[in-house]
Amino acid sequence: MAQTQSSVKEVIPDIGGNFTLDENVIAGTTEAQLNGNQLNASQFSLRVVKYSKQAASCATEGGRIMMEGEFNSMSELYRLAPSFVPKPHAWGKFHLVEPVTHFFLCDFVDMENELPDPVAFCARLAEIHSTSVSPTGKFGFMVPNCHGKILQSNDWDDDWASFYTKLLVSFFQIEIEINGPWRKYEEAFKAIVTTVIPQLLGPLQADGHILKPSLVHGDLWEENAAIDLASGDPVVFDASAFYAHNEYELGTWRRKTIKFGRSYFNQYLQNIPPSEPAEQWDDRIRLYSLKFNLAHMIGWPGAPFVREE
Repeated sequence: MAQTQSSVKEVIPDIGGNFTLDENVIAGTTEAQLNGNQLNASQFSLRVVKYSKQAASCATEGGRIMMEGEFNSMSELYRLAPSFVPKPHAWGKFHLVEPVTHFFLCDFVDMENELPDPVAFCARLAEIHSTSVSPTGKFGFMVPNCHGKILQSNDWDDDWASFYTKLLVSFFQIEIEINGPWRKYEEAFKAIVTTVIPQLLGPLQADGHILKPSLVHGDLWEENAAIDLASGDPVVFDASAFYAHNEYELGTWRRKTIKFGRSYFNQYLQNIPPSEPAEQWDDRIRLYSLKFNLAHMIGWPGAPFVREE
């Protein structure tokens, strides 16, 4: 059967460029228009992932998990904070057979690549953490998703220490496969799993403490946040969301290269104070930062000094 594609100009005359638009993407834009959104192509943002050995480290199903996961992540965030994230419209697979390509379609937001105001940004983020309700009452997410191209372990679990252990171990195993074994490093990690995690995360749900699963963006650093030029409000994107301990969100801010510094921590704590035991707050944030360090080492193999830190 012949495969048909339309040029972007055939669908939307006022857009520049001369490239083809897959018919399943056209169907996604059409569905958005039929749902009452009077949009043109300049109002859509299209992300595509071609399935290849280089781009499919997410899983054997490659781009499908990445795009379906991001669509569901952004949909959960949009449901709670529609002015904080671009509106997601569709995800799917190109009608084109080869190369196997998946897409995610959302509103286009004209952004300024600057750090958002800490007060407004942290207030929005804390509102999501506070008002979100896990559909199962547990930690996890409803579909598999990825941190970048890395498949996350996000099966439902009512024990946060157990959930985080599985998540961290899965990233550590991938990191070892990519960057090679190192005995002292592996021994130190074993101590983190067997001793540090129980000491720091176990008390969160012990002695009558109740830990609420909160929806987190999951990869919230300065490259995934910006300022909406139309409204001046903060906006976030490229989510790898799941229901977690809200403090997990701040783990990436603790990494040395991340620009969300002390003012963001302080503003966040103005909205949501530390979980009990509060005196372990800083140690928990350091523990959560390990997962983001591992993700960095997986994404940038051989990154200097990260392992040593």
